[in-house]
Amino acid sequence: MTERSAGIVEVIVDVVNPAWEDTGIDVHGIVDAAVRAALAAGTEDAGNAEIGVRLTDDADIRTLNRTWRDRDAATNVLAFAISEAPVSAGILGDVVVAFGTCAREARDQEKSLADHLSHLVVHGTLHLLGFDHKEDDAAEAMEGLECAVLAGLGVADPYAGEAAA
Repeated sequence: MTERSAGIVEVIVDVVNPAWEDTGIDVHGIVDAAVRAALAAGTEDAGNAEIGVRLTDDADIRTLNRTWRDRDAATNVLAFAISEAPVSAGILGDVVVAFGTCAREARDQEKSLADHLSHLVVHGTLHLLGFDHKEDDAAEAMEGLECAVLAGLGVADPYAGEAAA
């Protein structure tokens, strides 16, 4: 990890779908740790930063996906950066995670819901910092950073076992 300047990081967790809290996992603690770890690894200095994380359902994320990405389907995570600049002090943006898709993927991939939630929040936070996976090199770099951040959180490599493309 790189040394960062001291700053205040505020993580606002908005649990919209009560199914998240019905799981018995500490969603607030998981989200907070994942955001902070991704910020620490993804930038030299985020300064004072605020990130909102909305834990919602498939219907809500489908509406957001249709409205903002022109894709009429639920997805696991969306990230909405406030600025296109890689890092700007202040509000970085929002990460939105859908319960149904996340829970189904965790089950299908034989991962714990807590670990998959950590991965999706790290992934979304890195998007807010300007990381992307549209090109192969960028995807490889982003996945490598995700794996390093998740390992620091005690989460196994989410890409292990995937067939090479």
